[in-house]
Amino acid sequence: MDHGFFRVISPARFCELLSAFQAVGSEDVPLDDCLGRVLAADVPAGENIPAVDRSCMDGYAVRAAETFGASEGNPGYLELMRSAAIDEVVSHPLGAGECMGIATGGTLPPGADAVIMVEHTQMLGETTVEIRKTATPGENVMLAGEDVAVGDVALPAGRRLRPQDVGLLAALGRTSLNVFRLPRCGIVSTGDELVPVDAAPRPGQVRDVNSHTLACLARQTGALARNHGLVPDVREALRRALAESLAENDAVIISGGSSIGTRDLTIEVLESFEDAEILAHGVSISPGKPTILARVGGKPVLGLPGQVTSAQVVMLVFGQPLLRHLGGEAGAFDPGGRVMRRAVLGANLSSKPGREDYVRVRLEDRDGRLTAMPRLGKSGLLRTMLDADGLLRLDASLEGLTAGRDVDVWIF
Repeated sequence: MDHGFFRVISPARFCELLSAFQAVGSEDVPLDDCLGRVLAADVPAGENIPAVDRSCMDGYAVRAAETFGASEGNPGYLELMRSAAIDEVVSHPLGAGECMGIATGGTLPPGADAVIMVEHTQMLGETTVEIRKTATPGENVMLAGEDVAVGDVALPAGRRLRPQDVGLLAALGRTSLNVFRLPRCGIVSTGDELVPVDAAPRPGQVRDVNSHTLACLARQTGALARNHGLVPDVREALRRALAESLAENDAVIISGGSSIGTRDLTIEVLESFEDAEILAHGVSISPGKPTILARVGGKPVLGLPGQVTSAQVVMLVFGQPLLRHLGGEAGAFDPGGRVMRRAVLGANLSSKPGREDYVRVRLEDRDGRLTAMPRLGKSGLLRTMLDADGLLRLDASLEGLTAGRDVDVWIF
């Protein structure tokens, strides 16, 4: 079949196609194993956190209105009702003109609505407390339900759990959570010229780089990555490797075989599967234009260029968001989730309108200003990625950027 040259689509359309794939299933895991996992369902709050009004400081629980006007030069005076232990719940209300000694974390007595820090007080005799600062209602107090209230969604589905999220879940008494399982990603590296890393390449051969870098990039998203070996540019060998990878994984990344000359072989093999559909074979980015996207048995197959820099850039721009999406993460394709740094462009850049350019840049301190210095080079060289701290995206509408302007750098 003659597929012609690239039928190029926009990056936005490419992401739309990727986002149509369904997330993987879910599983219950213990709380201590939840870090970095993605919630498969909303977590409702079955109780208030904090459960009661609690003090944030060591000091005295007071009625804020009774401290108004108090200062170092014009102190107020309250009678100490008593001091309460941190784990004590006081049922007797605070009377007019009274205060109660309280520790950090202690429960406020009825009637109290603020806490004066001990540093702003002075004991006069056995029971009189001199107040040297005005308190406002709610000052130094954690209100009941201030973190989360009964019936609230404590944490939403699609959230990747951070240590502080696990802390909230612990406060709610959750011992296990329903999370998306980790997506399984198969990596197939193709090319007659490839040899394993422990081999000595002959002229015309190179050690396999992409299997290892792409697996690392997949694992950065939390996915489980497995290399399925090196595959020559032979139809039967590629089909066997792809069939094995599809059977064992939720997504497959093919490295190589997407550029002119070998692209038709990859597409031919993909189309040989009964339930296959080629969704795209060309996307308007540089590097990475000859990228393939297919659906086989409902699973995504992403065909990356064999050039090492192109493969890594496409994996960053499309592959990692796809794996996060398959893992249930909300907003996986939102560029707003990228780690960005503001910098000054250190050199002029040219660009071809109609495509998005991803320029490798290094961040340097020049005369006290963070400067983005382009690291230009051929996509078959490793050096431009090794020397770079991130990517500078040039919109498809641009013909270039001039040195000295502010830019946002996407940090690797």
